[in-house]
Parts: sequence; structure tokens; C-alpha cells
Amino acid sequence: MISLAGRDIANSWSKFALTGLGLGLLIGVTLTMAGVYRGMVDDAMALLNNSGADLWVVQKDTQGPYAESSSIRDDYVRGVLGMPGVARAANITYLTMQVRKGEGEIRAMVVGIEAQQIGEPTYLLAGRQITQSHYEALADIKTGFQINDLIQIKRHQYRVVGITRRMVSSGGDPMVFIPIKDAQEAQFLKDNDAILNDRARNVANPSLNRPIPGLLDAITAAQSTNHNVNAILVRIEEGLNPEVVAKPIRRWKHLEVYTRAQMEEILVAKLIANSAKQIGMFLVILAVVSAAIVAFIIYTMTLGKIREIAVLKLIGTQNSTIASMILQQALGLGLIGFIVGKTSATFWAPLFPKYVLLVPGDAIIGFILVMVICALASTLAIRAALLVDPAEAIGG
Repeated sequence: MISLAGRDIANSWSKFALTGLGLGLLIGVTLTMAGVYRGMVDDAMALLNNSGADLWVVQKDTQGPYAESSSIRDDYVRGVLGMPGVARAANITYLTMQVRKGEGEIRAMVVGIEAQQIGEPTYLLAGRQITQSHYEALADIKTGFQINDLIQIKRHQYRVVGITRRMVSSGGDPMVFIPIKDAQEAQFLKDNDAILNDRARNVANPSLNRPIPGLLDAITAAQSTNHNVNAILVRIEEGLNPEVVAKPIRRWKHLEVYTRAQMEEILVAKLIANSAKQIGMFLVILAVVSAAIVAFIIYTMTLGKIREIAVLKLIGTQNSTIASMILQQALGLGLIGFIVGKTSATFWAPLFPKYVLLVPGDAIIGFILVMVICALASTLAIRAALLVDPAEAIGG
């Protein structure tokens, strides 16, 4: 049997191909938007996986350290280490900032870690781990730094001794790891003018400037040092329930403790929830636009061959055959568009500044939705074709 849809497409292949290309670019954008969301979730999971923690101990009544500010004293780690079920515990700080690279700047998350402890990158692409207590750094490859490059963080420079991969924040910013003492200083470092002003205030304050030897110097030194961290990472003993270990820490240490499942909920369900809703709205809009394009093109192509459809009806062609012809054209348009879109998304996804994760499952769902949208979009053209009077083939 001769394919009426194929013959019609062959007669107007240029219009059909250009429409498929335009539709394909829209589908490519849609798949990319879905990949952006998947990438955000993957970044959040990478952040948790890279920490190596089972529990996160943070400031009471906060959801830190990733969702909001958290500050606790660094000596709390000793008390946490003494709790039942705790195998390892280490302090850690997080600070998102602009770090200098030559004449330019890079936005990165600066992480303060303890050497050979939880939170330290478990693998390196090149170089070695941090061994000195000051002025050494590990950098994610996404920062563009190389071994022995110098990183300017606040007033100090740090030499890159190791390169990591996929060490990113929940927002996709690459990480730079430095010793925790340096990170504590950088997080609350005051400029020289602020330090001089604080000293002047202390001297002018009679309650602080008392005739006690060394008192004023001790107060000034305490104000210029930082003993706070953002969180304590905890690894529990094998086989234990994280919630069982977390409960006594909450009760006796008066700190907030989150398990892996709870931290995933904070990052995915709360931290990137608005972004997910916004991406969802874009996907809906793109789907509507795609449906409108297919409907318009198929409808105009149908109106352009009203006389031919009337001839088909006149010679006894069934309505189902005519409807099938139009449906096949719409589905063919969707197939071409999906192939173009999937190919485009695959090629341009690596060029995005943030991680775009294209999941095969999303492509399958996308293909099904494209076919459904094209089928629905063809109904307007099918209705117009079925209303054609066979007499128009004779009337001229």
C-alpha cells in the first residue's frame, strides 16, 4: 500500500525538515533543563558523598552547614568523639567566596579540613594530600588551577599541592581545600583598619582596660582569633543505626545532629526546591510551545491540500485512512525533532558552566511525551480534514 503520509512529506520535505529542526532545538532545550535539575541533585549528592560522614553535628536549631549558617566551638569535637557509637569525628568549615587566580577571580567553596580526617578528598587526580598546617591547598579541576599554582584567599597565598575531581558545593561551585586553622582565620579575618579600631575601643573601654598586667593584650588576642567551625563530621561504627548514635549527642551535647537521609532531604527537598519548581515551569511552557508549533505546522499543511483530501474522499478513501496520514506526519515530525533535540543536548551539555546530567530515563520519558504531544497536536488538523466536503474536488 502506498504511504500517503510519506508521499506528502516528500512533496514538502523542506518545510517538514525545517520544522523538525526548530522543534528539535526546543526539545533539546527541554532535555537540557531536565539535565540541569538532575545535575543540581547530583551535585548535592556528591557533596554528601565526598564528606564521608554518616552524621553532621551543627549548631542547635539550625539546618547547617549547607542550608544556613552554623557556628560551634571547635573543642566540641572531643566530646562528640567520646559518645557511644562514634568511630571518627572531625571539624570542618565551609566558606563560599571569590578566590583570586592571577588577574581574575573564581567563585569557589573554600573548605577547611583536618589532615587525614573525614572531609579530606578520598582521591586525587594529581599531587598529594595536605601535609602542612598552613598555606597548602587542594583544588577541584573545575577551578582551572594546576599543581604549584598560587591561590589568593583573603590576605594569604596558598600553594596547590593536589588536584581533585567532582568536589563541588550544592550550588555546583568547585571546592578548594585548605588547613582548618587557615580556614577559621579566613572566615572571620578582619582587615587592618578594623583591627586597629578594635584595639582603640578596648583601650577606651574602662571595663576592659584595667590595671591588670596582660589583661588588655589577652582580650585583644581573643578578639582577633577564631575557634569556631561550621560542623563536625561524624562516622559511626559499622552496623549501627545512625539515629541511635545521633540521639544521645542531641540530648547531652545540646547540638543539632542530622543523618544522611535528613541531610539529603534538606539539600534536595528544601535547598533546591525553588529551582526545581522554576525548571518545572519552564518544562511546561516548552511543552506547550512545542505542541503549538506542531499543531500549527500540521494544520497549515493540511489546509494546503484540502483539494487533494477532497479527491481522496471522492474516490472512497475512508476517514480513518486520512486521519492516519495526518497522525503519521505529526509523529514523524516529533521523531525528527526528538533525534535533533537529543543530539543537540548531548553536544552542548558539556559547555554549560554548571553540571548537566542527561539521564537515559529522562530521554525515554521525553520521547514518549513528544509522541503524545504530537498526536494530540494533530487532532486539530484531523478535524479540519474530516470536515472537508468531497464536492470541493469537483467545484474547483
